[in-house]
Amino acid sequence: MEGNQTVHIISHTHWDREWYLPYEKHHMYLIKLMDQLLEVLENDSDFKSFHLDGQTIILEDYLQVRPQMREKLKQFIQEGRIYIGPWYILQDEFLTSSESNVRNLLYGMKDSKEWGGISNVGYFPDSFGNIGQAPQLLSQAGIHHAVFGRGVKPTGFNNVVQEDTSYESPYSEMLWRSPDGSSVLGILFANWYCNGNEVPVAKKLAQDYWDKQLQSLKEYASTPHLLLMNGCDHQPIQLNLPEALRTAKKLNPDVDFMHSNFNAYCEKLASSIPSDIKIIDGELRSQHTDGWGTLVNTASSRIYIKQMNQQSQVLLEKVAEPLATFAYLQGETYDHGLFEYGWKILMQNHPHDSICGCSVDEVHREMVTRFEKCQQVAEVIIDKSLASVTRNIDTTTFTKWGEDAIPFAVYNTTGQIRTGIVSVVLDVRKEYFSAGVNKQQLKAFPLGTKILVDAYGNRMDCEWEDLGIAFDYELPDNQFRQPFMARRVRLTFEAKNIPTLGYETFALVHRSGASKTASNQSLVINEREMENKYTHVKMNENGSLVITNKENGRIYKDLCIYEDTGDIGNEYMYKQPKEETPLTTKDTRAEITIIKDSPFRAVYQIVHEWDLPKGASKLLDQEQQELVWFTERQAKRVTDTITHTITTYVTLEKNNRGVQITTSFTNQAKDHRLRMLFPTDIQTDTHYADSVFEVAERSNEPAKDWANPDYSQHQQAFVNVSNELEGLTIANFGLNEYEILRDGRNTIAITLLRSVRELGDWGYFPTPEAQCLGEQTASICIYPHEGERSKLVSFQDSYQYQVPLTVKQAAIQEGVLPPAQSFVEWQSNLLAFTSLKVSDESSDVIARGFNLTNRDARLTVHSPASCNYMYRSNVLEEVVSPFMNEIESSCSFPVKKHEIVTIGFSKQKL
Repeated sequence: MEGNQTVHIISHTHWDREWYLPYEKHHMYLIKLMDQLLEVLENDSDFKSFHLDGQTIILEDYLQVRPQMREKLKQFIQEGRIYIGPWYILQDEFLTSSESNVRNLLYGMKDSKEWGGISNVGYFPDSFGNIGQAPQLLSQAGIHHAVFGRGVKPTGFNNVVQEDTSYESPYSEMLWRSPDGSSVLGILFANWYCNGNEVPVAKKLAQDYWDKQLQSLKEYASTPHLLLMNGCDHQPIQLNLPEALRTAKKLNPDVDFMHSNFNAYCEKLASSIPSDIKIIDGELRSQHTDGWGTLVNTASSRIYIKQMNQQSQVLLEKVAEPLATFAYLQGETYDHGLFEYGWKILMQNHPHDSICGCSVDEVHREMVTRFEKCQQVAEVIIDKSLASVTRNIDTTTFTKWGEDAIPFAVYNTTGQIRTGIVSVVLDVRKEYFSAGVNKQQLKAFPLGTKILVDAYGNRMDCEWEDLGIAFDYELPDNQFRQPFMARRVRLTFEAKNIPTLGYETFALVHRSGASKTASNQSLVINEREMENKYTHVKMNENGSLVITNKENGRIYKDLCIYEDTGDIGNEYMYKQPKEETPLTTKDTRAEITIIKDSPFRAVYQIVHEWDLPKGASKLLDQEQQELVWFTERQAKRVTDTITHTITTYVTLEKNNRGVQITTSFTNQAKDHRLRMLFPTDIQTDTHYADSVFEVAERSNEPAKDWANPDYSQHQQAFVNVSNELEGLTIANFGLNEYEILRDGRNTIAITLLRSVRELGDWGYFPTPEAQCLGEQTASICIYPHEGERSKLVSFQDSYQYQVPLTVKQAAIQEGVLPPAQSFVEWQSNLLAFTSLKVSDESSDVIARGFNLTNRDARLTVHSPASCNYMYRSNVLEEVVSPFMNEIESSCSFPVKKHEIVTIGFSKQKL
């Protein structure tokens, strides 16, 4: 480090919207802080600027109470005295989906643009680890610097570059690189984001302060530009900072003290970076630490929150947006305002202390309401879009089997052709109150004369459930609500090969109409075994599964055994009591029953009656109240037990490679962790986990510095253990924590429940609702596979497992749409599809995905019929390069390894 030193002091406050206080209490303190900020900016020209924590939602929160201050806020933002963005909120990156991370950036930068200024830096002050694709996301958005507080452990020994590992840096500055090769200049808060908190004014105090502070700042810095963060969590503004800086300059005349901002700091820093900074690749997960402070177990804290989050994300990004895009392509308006409203409700649950489940109980109660609101918004958009598209489908083909045919459409909103089980509720007869309701006629409707067929007259195997008569209503656009009574039936069947990003139609018709008869085959072999063409499943007496991959004969044993241990940690970190032996169902006899046996699926029910300790001893309360650090606690679980009934449903579908597992139980125990175990017996040193725009390869063994016995990690849709010949992929729905056990079998352990009684961290905050007592459910799917190609198929299947097929009843009608079609075709086995939507800025159709692999791929895209121009875009939905003229309807182009690729389809010439 050479040259005159410049200390960049950035005033800020790290504003958790909700955490150890519920939202509205923090909100009230925010109003006070913002009032104070505007006052000091108005009256003190020497107080240069303030960094508003990288999130634009603070402005919305403030203006809820102070709407009259909008113009004053905008003035200071445009003058460069308040710095906002680039995010809408400070999310937890690993627990929010790929598209949620994009929307957070997209809406944050949109807000910043409308306000007239932006802090152009990827701001991750307190993320509990950083995703590997963050540099690529930021680079595509035109952001070339990132600051973060966790994930990398600098060595700092005499500022000598260490070459022993790619995950450590001797400096707080480093080149952070994504798997595709994109990079940003990464800046670690080596001395945390409060290293310049409360700078003293008095000369003697200031002398001691700066003697220590300057030495500390220089320890990790690679340039003369030193970063001092003047603020901390919910920190009030230091009003006398200009005076404190004048004192500092008098005491240290050779140092330039600058009341700075990130835009200015990063510009100066970039021009002085030395050539020997290290390249740090991929995920920043604090691997070179003792493992006790990674906060990774927030992935399993309050799992019900994670499951609701996944449900909300799927409804918005994987169902509502594609369906609304289908409708848009048929001439309907794409309501950007509704989507922004829904997304912002959802993202209000995405700050790290919220989605991580590590706040007081009041916070998470309010989160449940937000998730419900988000889902309600998505459901209204879905219903409207389904109705709009479905009324354009020509269903007259079904009249050949009678005018009273009852058609419906099944929609596939994923990027792959889809086969799966569909349940649809149909109104087979409807009578409106306005015309009079004859309940007897409704009850007498002849269901027995109907069969299910596709548009080609092929009869479909299906399960029937007569739901009787039901009340319902319609809300027409042009008249008063219309209540009615309907005779309803639920059909469950296997819908085969539903087109990518499209639909196929089916109908109930007269029994004489089918061109072939239904099958009478069964997947059930006996009371303990079932199989399809891909997989054989056997259930042992203890309820565990033996699964055989019929493609290569590989047998996986002891799958789905439950494991339970005590947990005397907190919402942040799991801690098993000392010298405790885990409990399992390995030696527990289970009751096994066949509950579904049809030609297209078989379902077995497995019931365990399992005695678990009631909770931890009273010593745990004492240790928590006395602030005994969780790693030092001596509490154990009591010997008193309570019986838990755990019901497991094992489902095998005719044309599905996966074995679906659904678990339900009423949790009555406290202070424990429940997991499901999947021994793989596969020899390999690494495994793969679905993350944000990446299938990350991770080591089965932690780094040498790791001391924590637990080596849990984050996942999104799945985790995979495999080698060149065989593998096992375990998909999940909203279960974000897994561990590869170091047991000689490379067992995948999926956390189903973690029950704790305190928040943890800096004080004593009891959280009785974090015990998660009551009804719990969990969903998992097991995909055995062969080599590399089959592994990628299992990944694609795992993504499809997240997304429901959607259904809409239709009328007998003429229409411009055929009985089946794709609106957009996306063809590549190496790319995962993540999004189909309409751009707010350009009104173009936008499709996005990413390369799953470490090798280059090709993507073939067929454009929608109404779009004559195609182009490469970025995550901000801007044109990067056009590559299709109006004569062509499709394009095939290369995609780099691990690249995030966005395609725009336009009706207008570029």
